Amino acid sequence: MRTWTLRGTSTSYVVGVPDHGQWAQLVAWGSHPVEIVGTEHFVPRADVEPVEYAVRGVRYTAPVDLVVGGPDGSDEFRPVFVEAREGDELELEFADVIRIVLHYRMVGDAVERWVSVRNDGADELTLYRHDSAGFVVPVGNTVKYLWGEWNSEFQQTSVTLPRGRFTIGSAQGITGHSYSPFLATDGDVAYGVQLAWSGSWEMSADVDTTGLLRIQAGRTSSSRGLRLEPGQTWVSPKAVGACSAEGADGLARVFHEYERAGSRKRIPKVLYNSWFATEFDIRADHQLELARRAAGIGVETFVVDDGWFVGRSDDTGGLGDWEVDPAKFPDGLDGFINRLRAIGLDFGLWIEPESVSPKSSLAEEHPEWILRTDRLAPVLVRNQLLLDLSRDDVREFIWGTLDRLLSSYDIKYLKWDANRPRLDSGDQRRDLDGRVVTNLYAILDRLRAEHPDVFVEGCAGGGARVDLGTAARVDTLWPSDNTAPLDRLRIQEGFRSGFAPHLMSSWVTDAEGTHDGRERSLDVRFHVAMAGVLGIGADLSRWTDDQLKTAARHIEQYKGFRELITESKVYGLAGGVQYVGPHKSVVFLWETGDGNVRGTLPTRPRRVPLAGLDPAKNYRVGNETHSGSYLLQVGVAFDDSADSHCLVVELLD
Repeated sequence: MRTWTLRGTSTSYVVGVPDHGQWAQLVAWGSHPVEIVGTEHFVPRADVEPVEYAVRGVRYTAPVDLVVGGPDGSDEFRPVFVEAREGDELELEFADVIRIVLHYRMVGDAVERWVSVRNDGADELTLYRHDSAGFVVPVGNTVKYLWGEWNSEFQQTSVTLPRGRFTIGSAQGITGHSYSPFLATDGDVAYGVQLAWSGSWEMSADVDTTGLLRIQAGRTSSSRGLRLEPGQTWVSPKAVGACSAEGADGLARVFHEYERAGSRKRIPKVLYNSWFATEFDIRADHQLELARRAAGIGVETFVVDDGWFVGRSDDTGGLGDWEVDPAKFPDGLDGFINRLRAIGLDFGLWIEPESVSPKSSLAEEHPEWILRTDRLAPVLVRNQLLLDLSRDDVREFIWGTLDRLLSSYDIKYLKWDANRPRLDSGDQRRDLDGRVVTNLYAILDRLRAEHPDVFVEGCAGGGARVDLGTAARVDTLWPSDNTAPLDRLRIQEGFRSGFAPHLMSSWVTDAEGTHDGRERSLDVRFHVAMAGVLGIGADLSRWTDDQLKTAARHIEQYKGFRELITESKVYGLAGGVQYVGPHKSVVFLWETGDGNVRGTLPTRPRRVPLAGLDPAKNYRVGNETHSGSYLLQVGVAFDDSADSHCLVVELLD
């Protein structure tokens, strides 16, 4: 067998092609080799081997990653290994009538995998299944995943598969609230796979009869398949695998490093968003009143949310007609921005460019741009329809809208929202999902290239478009519309299992919990939000002077370590989280139980051991000095009446 080793920061991924050249297979990942011994009976050998990419015709009874239909009605091909190309990435090429290239690239300790499929024949072929990769997991059969719904995203749970198959996905044309494209194993050595795709997707975990776990990831196949003309090549989205000998926490850190490697490494400014204070009732004088209060507590960017454009007094109109409403901004948007700048604030704007209101001028002028299926009325969700972004003229309209706004006004922050799924599909003979997502990515890429100073937030009715594909093209992501502190803690914990803190937009609001509405102090609300990209969304006109002073104190503290939040290693603690940098750590501790009764009866003091410190060094925590070994083993005290703490741990030597 010929083998190739992809070396990461601390792990390696070894793939090989047997002498017969019929498939590639995993040899080892991390510290675990993969070996199948014994003789197969009743099935082909490929059905029991750790195959990297399984084609129908090579594999039969076990799950396959590629099914191709030919003009004669067959769906079996047997491509044979041709060559390997090594450079910045590894390419393993196999050829038959179809030519398949398996692509590999190591980023840190994460391995990117994707596939390109070329039709080398004289007839049209159809791809009925087209995964990005199949990752063989050397150890473990307990699979962790993230599930949820609107206002309750990124809930963590797991399933143990002695044998059999488990599948999650989205058929909504968007990543979705229900599941995240993320599967991981639990154990001392953890493995995980994510899919970089923002349309419909599917991921499956399968434990075969030998006990070996394999995770498949890819785009959802349409009912008509994908047509591949002679000479045409189709390229899959990337699937990203990672492993860590430090368990689930370490696996999260590998994914965080991977995401940071693709980010612009911009330190976010503290923002205020006026939505929860005003909703659609936008008046320039009221917005300025909120802005003055926000500036007074240390906010740096003021974002006007939904309702700034003509025809938008509620959620039934206006989408698509992206013109500033002169009734809401009598001095024009330029005049409003100038007044913001005079009080020291940057300006940000909300937009939902993929959607259109049925009563809008755009819908009347371009009915052909609305995504619909002939003979059927388009499905209305949240009183809005979708533009058909598979069309290039729609792509150019959306780009032109964004470019015009960003070129006409001094906009430093753009909140891109998407508040409904894609349900209508129209003519399925075209690759609707592929074209829509490709055009979406093209707009985001162009936005970054031509307006590099604009900080972009990705939002989708909460966390319905959180995936590696979007994360690579925006600066931050909105995990959920639920901003209540105790609910948000669970959401953020799940979010951090696959996504880095620099991507986690988190606001302080006045919201009560959807699931856990117990009151918590303003300190708790700030400490929860300060664990990500800090924003304020409360109605500051209702806050007391004491509340404003508390806010100013927290914002000032956050500015002192926000760079650490966006760039450090993250460790989960018992009741908290720790961000560890080379010279400083930040520790957040939250009391989520009945903390108000502590101290009324004899009890032992509660202490929380820290993580990621050098046991041989000394550290300052508040007014105390301790060795790293003490903080790692004994920890810090958390037994007073406060319901949260933010501790800065500084290296002394």
